Amino acid sequence: MTYSFNSFYELIGHQGQKYKNKTALFVDNEKITYADILQRADAIAAFLVYHGVQKGDKVALFLRNSPEFVYTVFAASKLGAVVVPINTFLKEEELSYILEDSASTVLITSKIHEKVVKASDAEKLCNFIVWEGEAFEPLDEQNYSYDEAIRFDQSIKANTSGLEDTAVIFYTSGTTGRPKGAMLSHKNIFSNSISGIQHITLKTKDRGIIFLPMFHSFTFSIGIILPLYAGASIVIIKSLQPFSNIFKQTLLKRVTLFFGVPDVYNALSKAKLPWYFMWFNNLRAFISGAAPLQPKTLDAMAKKFKRAKLLEGYGLSEASPAVCMNTLEKQKAGSVGTALAGYEMKVVDENLVELPRGSIGDIIVKGDNVMQGYLNHPDITEETIINGWLLTGDMGYIDDEGYLFIVDRKKDLIISKGINIYPREIEDVIDGFEGISASAVIGVADEKSGEIPVAYIELDEGVEKIDDTALKGYLREHLANFKVPKHIYIIKELPKNATGKVLKRVLKDKLKKDEL
Repeated sequence: MTYSFNSFYELIGHQGQKYKNKTALFVDNEKITYADILQRADAIAAFLVYHGVQKGDKVALFLRNSPEFVYTVFAASKLGAVVVPINTFLKEEELSYILEDSASTVLITSKIHEKVVKASDAEKLCNFIVWEGEAFEPLDEQNYSYDEAIRFDQSIKANTSGLEDTAVIFYTSGTTGRPKGAMLSHKNIFSNSISGIQHITLKTKDRGIIFLPMFHSFTFSIGIILPLYAGASIVIIKSLQPFSNIFKQTLLKRVTLFFGVPDVYNALSKAKLPWYFMWFNNLRAFISGAAPLQPKTLDAMAKKFKRAKLLEGYGLSEASPAVCMNTLEKQKAGSVGTALAGYEMKVVDENLVELPRGSIGDIIVKGDNVMQGYLNHPDITEETIINGWLLTGDMGYIDDEGYLFIVDRKKDLIISKGINIYPREIEDVIDGFEGISASAVIGVADEKSGEIPVAYIELDEGVEKIDDTALKGYLREHLANFKVPKHIYIIKELPKNATGKVLKRVLKDKLKKDEL
């Protein structure tokens, strides 16, 4: 790949001149140009330097969706500092852990998160905190207003940053043990931008909408950096409530690219949208990531939106995060698409030997998107990246046309009497039963079989119960007997993370404690 910029700051510096008066960000009724972003990033960078931030320092972002989030990313890049986006749903102990593990020296946060921040160790761990929105009171040498930062009138020279320098650290959800920080370089993120622009033919006239959390790698890389790299525009939604505002802004701001997750598309496929939205919207593509799409959602969206394609993709934070995606020309139901330009995908056995097309095995990825490694964990990094290949931890197969089909997470595989059972296959069948919104299948230890599949289901809104006999008959009709869950439990809501991915470890933990 050929890269036009060495850093995020070089990117916005160039775009701030080339597209000086073009609106880059739409936020409510405000229009923010590329020149505005550059000017505000420069002011914040000078403010940070004035208060001692240096090249290589970590700047933590515990922020809601906002233009301030965007400004700070470019400001930190100007200094050669590293941004650490943090999940705003975390509690004080979790926030403290990430601040300490990353050795963040500055925390940029919002007044709405004051309770969590003040209850954490943030003030002990960080040199100072900058408050976006209504400032924390009293302001002192450790608490500053973002308004003060953004109006700082000194200027500084940009620090030289390289493509290979660490730009951002995303903390993984921590499926086992504590979350780990995936270190990504400018090259890692920019490779996603370049490949993504080619894959969905992104133009300067395109407008993407961001309502998913900016702290997530999918939103950060694909929702923010990619459009700005292309000279396109972004519509920022600060809050999911009311949900109707997303559709209002999609229509009013003439959005062409809709970035979402399966939960959103599941709701969208069922929503009764006004005729004028269906008639006048400018949407040409729905981009889906973070979790698998249900087949019924794909079908419903295709019937509902004739002019826009729903493109399911696949990725992980360790891969910046995008790896592959369906194309505008061809989408395969159940597949997450073909590799983005410049990346390689393989399906291998336990010895990392490539398997024939159609064979199920471990998915590994190679390319400029593969992370530098896990912060403070060289040992785990060596186990995860072998000869440049990233071991994703996912299992699947690649068909003769190069389309990848995800079967399941390797850690979720159920082995019953020596036979492999893939929970996702069972979930796809369960989700097709009328009245069921979503499901999660886990393996439970069993003396006779080793493990047995157990299912938890969440019902559609307004549905109070389903016919157990009919459901079991339906499952036996579509699944081999050994795959049919031995127990099926209805729960009010499946535990999920910020992007709608079901947290199976939570279900397993609750089952052990007999909480379900």
